[in-house]
Amino acid sequence: MLRVGLLGAGRIGQVHAVNIVRNVRSSLAAVSDIHASAAEELAAKYGCAARSSDEIINDPEIDAILIATSTDTHSDLIEAATAAGKAVLCEKPVDLSLARAKACLAASKGTSSPVMIGFNRRFDPSFAYLKEQSVNGEIGKSELLSLTSFDPAPPPVSYIKVSGGLFRDMMIHDFDMANFLMGDRPVTIRAVGTSQVDPAIGEAGDVDTAVVTMTYSDGRIAVIKNSRRAVYGYDQRIELLGSDGLLQANNILENTVTKSTTAGVVSGKPVHFFLERYMPAYAAEWEAFVEATLSGAPVPVSLEDGIAALAMAEAATLSLQSGQTVDVEY
Repeated sequence: MLRVGLLGAGRIGQVHAVNIVRNVRSSLAAVSDIHASAAEELAAKYGCAARSSDEIINDPEIDAILIATSTDTHSDLIEAATAAGKAVLCEKPVDLSLARAKACLAASKGTSSPVMIGFNRRFDPSFAYLKEQSVNGEIGKSELLSLTSFDPAPPPVSYIKVSGGLFRDMMIHDFDMANFLMGDRPVTIRAVGTSQVDPAIGEAGDVDTAVVTMTYSDGRIAVIKNSRRAVYGYDQRIELLGSDGLLQANNILENTVTKSTTAGVVSGKPVHFFLERYMPAYAAEWEAFVEATLSGAPVPVSLEDGIAALAMAEAATLSLQSGQTVDVEY
């Protein structure tokens, strides 16, 4: 049984708490949060203790730490937890600074503690099956990848200001998915972006609509499209074109009913937000972490994977600012 300390009792922390408790091989031992009342409320719900992060990390009875705190704390907490001998699952991104993330990697490598980064989309059943089909050669050699990720509405501008920007906060999921599906990392990135959804996002120095084109050493291409506004729901799609065919993963709809009349054909909209869309993925991600930790196998999404996605986000930011194609430095 894996005894787990949860750092962060916000929205994502609550999602993880559910999966920790539901998994038959893990138990929630303690919760911390910068807001003590939030930690106490979540701890009371699951019958565990509300404690400080330091107390949880240094408790010899706790085996693993799940980090669901604000991004600016991730590297410090990873370093502290691995130094204390804990296995770690940390939400993305590793850090807002690529240099700081690399320093975190160097520090954690000096320990024997595994670190997994929470790119939950790899564990979505449809996306994972698409990857399996590609690896099995069902469409020959993959040549062109298209990732669509549109949010139904933008977050508050107060969040935008501390998020690190669309590429580090939102598109970083797609950067990791591209690496996962293509089985390689791109060598160049070209980004364009504008603020069309909310002028305040542009005033805060960010974009809310962006397209990134990536090229690989063997000539393959990947395209990522992001928008902070899709009025019809949470739009998450993948197309992978290969030499022998096409693989597609489409949206999860609110229901499976289709109405066909002389007026046209109507079906349900995509589910509204990521918690509805990706709950099975979060559960599968946690099971993968538990299995790797208890068995001693490598974690399926490494700290190096997290740094690669962050390097791509940084390259996209530089490309947007310069208007030029940028070589990605990992």
